[in-house]
Formats: sequence, structure tokens, C-alpha cells
Amino acid sequence: MQEKILILDFGSQYTQLIGRRVRELNVYCEIYPYNHYPTIDESVKGVILSGSPFSVRDADAPKPDLSLIKGKMPLLGVCYGAQYLSHYFGGEVAPSNSREYGRANLGFVDNSNPLFKNIGQHSQVWMSHGDTIVRIPENYKVIASTADVEYAAYQIEGEETFAIQFHPEVYHTTEGTQLLQNFVVDICGCKQDWTPASFIETTVKELKAKLGNDRVVLGLSGGVDSSVAAVLLHRAISKNLTCIFVDNGLLRKDEFQQVLDSYQHMGLNVIGVDASQKFWDDLAGVREPEAKRKIIGRDFIEVFDVEAHKIKDVKWLAQGTIYPDVIESVSVNGPSATIKSHHNVGGLPEKMNLKVVEPLKLLFKDEVRRVGKALDMKPELLGRHPFPGPGLGIRILSDVTPEKVRVLQEADAIFINGLKEWGLYDKVWQAGVMLLPVQSVGVMGDERTYENVVALRAVASTDGMTADWVHLPYEFLAKMSNEIINKVRGINRVVYDISSKPPATIEWE
Repeated sequence: MQEKILILDFGSQYTQLIGRRVRELNVYCEIYPYNHYPTIDESVKGVILSGSPFSVRDADAPKPDLSLIKGKMPLLGVCYGAQYLSHYFGGEVAPSNSREYGRANLGFVDNSNPLFKNIGQHSQVWMSHGDTIVRIPENYKVIASTADVEYAAYQIEGEETFAIQFHPEVYHTTEGTQLLQNFVVDICGCKQDWTPASFIETTVKELKAKLGNDRVVLGLSGGVDSSVAAVLLHRAISKNLTCIFVDNGLLRKDEFQQVLDSYQHMGLNVIGVDASQKFWDDLAGVREPEAKRKIIGRDFIEVFDVEAHKIKDVKWLAQGTIYPDVIESVSVNGPSATIKSHHNVGGLPEKMNLKVVEPLKLLFKDEVRRVGKALDMKPELLGRHPFPGPGLGIRILSDVTPEKVRVLQEADAIFINGLKEWGLYDKVWQAGVMLLPVQSVGVMGDERTYENVVALRAVASTDGMTADWVHLPYEFLAKMSNEIINKVRGINRVVYDISSKPPATIEWE
């Protein structure tokens, strides 16, 4: 039985980050809403309570049932979790005189306490709360303070229950990883044996047992998630896996053939389907972004369904779903507000009457890459930037035509190849070119031109939830602009997008 840490989510923006930090310690953990978590059994070695946008003083504040946890196993309350453990057990939480947000330094640290072993006396921490604990119950003991926050951390005497008002999971808490290690390894006793190799061994064994001799079909996108899922499944069921790669006419330049070649070198059974014309025809004249996304998603399902039905006796549809998708679907706040619909194969299982298998559904993105590396997959495939499911269809900011696709593919190829040649590709999380619905006046030779404008986009991120624009060298941007304008017929102006997410999104549509 896999030992694990449970993280109970109160709606904090940082909850997934807690999970990733615990996983980085080679300790398996799962995230659940505070009001809907599984039965506590011997596999659960400890519990972490997340932060929250709520105040414990709110009438509708989350009130978890901790009767099977508190005092019975190690428990760590973070921010809201710390305030809850004080407020509802005899302490007092009140609005802070000034919002406690940002960097702070510990002034008092009890290094004899196991939670603060090897933590420096003036260690930097990150605060993010509007309330503060003004009184703790009598059997609670202060184990760390800052100049402004007396109860920065405490332990309940006689229990392995600890609480901190700062966030150990964020980068700005310089010894946050050490603190989490103290909790999950020293206090909870986790063995740190959850590694990519152990995940592969366990998952392949489970897939063999689950799928038996059944046939499985998988939609490949050329991206990291579906590729790693395919290799894992291939290791488990070999020839019983058939992969389908659909060219929707909106891929990058030469990508269809390049991806097919790379998969065949990996020994996968892949069917390539060129459905470009169908997608172009159905998108003709459509300008509204959501309408384009829905058409692309619908057409993909139709094409995939036709091809899958050519394979006999298929019983399972494999998907490259990863853990953030799972967490989002059962979050304490329900699925987040839809900024834009995401392209996936969500309608396929029902339409095709297939059971679903998702071998990566417990992994974060960085873990998927580590598993891929352990599977000996090529670094260039594992290091590929994310690419939107609707492809260039949502990077053409108007109606889609084959000519616009050609122009954008040419410009995009120059930009992406340039990033690689200049050693910048791996320093960027995602990059691409947008074809704007704007034409501008230019001069080429002695002639006046009136042609298209493109925007280059390059962002740094860890998970796509937030992103900063990348400060690419001016010399590089000048070279890209010059090459695109000179080599791509139909473009006479290049701009660079310096918007971060939020408030902007990574894609323009």
C-alpha cells in the first residue's frame, strides 16, 4: 500500500504548490477538498491543511471535520489552517492592523522543535493573510515568531499538531522545503520512496492487471502528456495499443510528418490522419474564438471516432489527463470560472461507448517529464513547449484560411528555430506567433505595402497558471523581425507582446 500525505484544500491558490513541494521530496501526496476526503487508513501518514481566501471569522468559512485526524496523526496547518486550529479550539483570530503580506523574517525560532530542525534563526518567510492570531489556547506553545507576528508557528502540547501562519510552499520562504521535509519525513515518517522509477513499475503492473488483453486507442497530440502516456501503455500492453495522430491543418510547419517519424522510432503503432481540409472548410468565415474552439474540438472527435472504429474490438480510450486537471474538477470551489474552453477529448468516451484509462492522472507536469526521462524518451520531445489543442486556429485572430495558416507557420518556424539556435528555447516555457487582424503600411524597396502584422509571444512559467513575459535580447528580437519580414510573404511588421498573466492570458484567444 502506497504511503501518502493528505492535503485538505480550503480554496487556496497555493494548494497545488504544496503538493508539488511534497512530491519533490519523493513523498506521495493527494489533494482533496476539505469537506470531501477519503477514509483515513494506515496508508495516510499525515495531513496538511491549506490556506484559504476565506477568513475563519466569516459566517460561511470552511469548517472541516478533523475528529479522525487531530491528535491521532501528524497534522500541519498552513495559514488558514493555522488560524482555524487556534480559533475553533479556544484561541482568537482578529483582523490585522496592517495586511500581513510579503516577505518577513523569523525573529524567534525554537530549533529544539522537530518542525524547525535546521531552520535558521532569521530565516525569510512569506506571509499572505489579512487576519492574524491574537491569542492561542492554553495548551498551545509558540515555536516561531516574527517582529510583527507573535504566533508565526505553534504546536499543540501532547499532539503532533503543528501550525504556521506563513507559506512554506512558495519560493520566497527560503527554507520552506526544509520545513516540509521536517514534517513529512521526520515527523510523519515517510520513506521518500516515491520516484519516477517506482511510479513506472507500479503503473505498468496496474495497467497490465486492469487492461488484460483488451485493445486501447489513444489520441496523440505530439505533446509531452500524450506521448508519455503512450510509452507507458506500450510498455504495459505493447501491440494492443493503437495511437491516432490527427493533422487538423493547424499544426506547426512540417510538424505532422516530424511527429509521426519520431513516434515510429519509438516503436509505437501510430495511424496518421490528414484531415486538414475538413477543419479548414468548417472554420471558413468563423471569427469568434469560442466558436472556433468548439468547431475544432467537434471535428477532432468526429475524425478520431471514424478512425477508431476501423480498429477491431477496442474497449478503452486512453487520455493524457494529468493531476491539475483532476484537482480542478473536484476543487473546493467547483471548477474555476471558464476563461475559455480547453480543447480535449472530453466528449469521446460517451460517443464511442469506451471505458477511460488515464495513466498520468496522479502526476504534475514536471513529474510527467521526469517519468518520460526514466522511460528513456528523447529530451527534445520531453522539453517541448506546450502547444494549444486548437493549434494555430487560435493564433489567427480572425477567420482561418489555408493562406493565413501558411503565413503563420512560416513566421512561427523562424521564431521557434531562432530560439533554439540562440540557446533560448529551454529558458522559455511557451512561445509562439500570433497573426493579428490588423494590416499596416510598410515600404519594401520603392513600393508601398499594406500587409499583415504578427506578434511574437514568449513567457516563463511553471504550470501555466501564471506567466511572465520573457526579456529576450534586443539583438535576437531584431534578427527575428528582420527574418520574418524578409522571408515571409504577407508580413511587413513584427511586434513583441510584453503582457503577463494575469491580467492577460498566454494565448490571445
